[in-house]
Amino acid sequence: MLLDSTRLLFDLQQVNQIVESFASCLAPEAIAQKATAGLVEKFGCAFARIWIVEPDRQSLRMIASAGLYPRTDGSFARVPMGAFKIGKIAQNCIPFLSNRLAEETWVKDREWAIAKGICGFAGYPLVINGRVIGVLAAFSYQPMPAEFIEVLQLLCTPIAVALENALLYQREKQNWQSLSHSSTPLSQSPLSEQLANLLQDARFVLMGTEQQLTPAIAHLLLQVAERLRTLGCAYCRLTYAVDETVSLEAVIPRSPHNSACPAQPIASVFEEFAFAFTCLGGMLQIRKGERPGVTELFLKTPNRSPSSQSAVGVCCQSPLLQIALTQMAYLAGLTVCPDLDASVPLLTDQPARATSHPAAIWIATSTQPTPPNVKARVDLSISPEQLQAAVEAVSQGETWGVDADHSDKQFLSGREQEILMLLAQGLRDRDIANKLYISERTVKFHINNLITKLNANTRVQALHEAIRQGWVASA
Repeated sequence: MLLDSTRLLFDLQQVNQIVESFASCLAPEAIAQKATAGLVEKFGCAFARIWIVEPDRQSLRMIASAGLYPRTDGSFARVPMGAFKIGKIAQNCIPFLSNRLAEETWVKDREWAIAKGICGFAGYPLVINGRVIGVLAAFSYQPMPAEFIEVLQLLCTPIAVALENALLYQREKQNWQSLSHSSTPLSQSPLSEQLANLLQDARFVLMGTEQQLTPAIAHLLLQVAERLRTLGCAYCRLTYAVDETVSLEAVIPRSPHNSACPAQPIASVFEEFAFAFTCLGGMLQIRKGERPGVTELFLKTPNRSPSSQSAVGVCCQSPLLQIALTQMAYLAGLTVCPDLDASVPLLTDQPARATSHPAAIWIATSTQPTPPNVKARVDLSISPEQLQAAVEAVSQGETWGVDADHSDKQFLSGREQEILMLLAQGLRDRDIANKLYISERTVKFHINNLITKLNANTRVQALHEAIRQGWVASA
């Protein structure tokens, strides 16, 4: 018998509403609770539950239950991998639906199913890249139609993605909080020793007097070193400069892991780090080496101690962006609140949070339009000083980077203004990149943004318009 397409279409709309309910959640438990509650509300399930696979992959832990049994600490709070139907679904990655629950041999308490009138059961694995991270199960008083297993497939994919991202964010947040409360980065041993231990197969060199780095910078550098190790790094140099900047240079030879196209795949490996170091006021570049088959990495970032004054919350989708902007807030002299207090300005790139928060500062990282009601708008080229100004303006009930009516007016960021000034001086893209410690590609990106924002067709027209609007003083 063919599946009822009309019913599937209606169910898809219900699924979309459930997904929207947890789209902005960052906690795995909150995501799972909204998903299970949605199944009870939208599909009339008696109760629904979600388990996640423990890190040792030996058992599953229940993190949400809604409907008839809302508690998560009962007899099935933990299920061994391969035990009962939940453990078997996780182990074998096979969805299952039955409308004769009391007759199933694997049911622990058949009398319970009969007494409660529970006849339907459906279980579906939560899968990311072929790896099971949990199981969703739904129980019903009425027989479940065959289409319901397809409904669970539509629902379980976004649940799995949201849970995986939330678990990653949770781990990164725990790392960040533990780093923030420590007096030295990550451990008592100097960063150079930690890098040398990670890159044992590479020639490691330390230049300059070693300084105590802020926790976020040390953490990011060690994560970069982890990636370098997996790519077979042959040479690495850590340099502490007198201007309180720290740089890392590495040489990555062609290997079986990256022999197809040395430059581009390696660049994509470090893409998130490039954004993170840009937010910290630094830069990360991947370039072809002078010798064939060699790729070079160069990163540089300031290492400044913060002082705390105004408060701000930070809530980003990417864990690396979360760490970078948290550190940038510290560099701006701001106190970062671990809880998302509605009275404190919130720095976010999540549209739902930006729209609902009364003092939201929108992080523009793509062509996505600025959400309504935001009090300020910044991008990844903003400096710590500009971030401080934005937070202070929002704290005082003012706007920053947007019109008073909160329309999506284009404005020039601090970095764009810097590039405008240098363009007005006649500098070439390469000279600007060297002067600002950014890549030529980044310079071109900002110039293209300038041309768009100033409604120009060429950079010459953009300069003329910038002078006319007062962004650049005329000669």
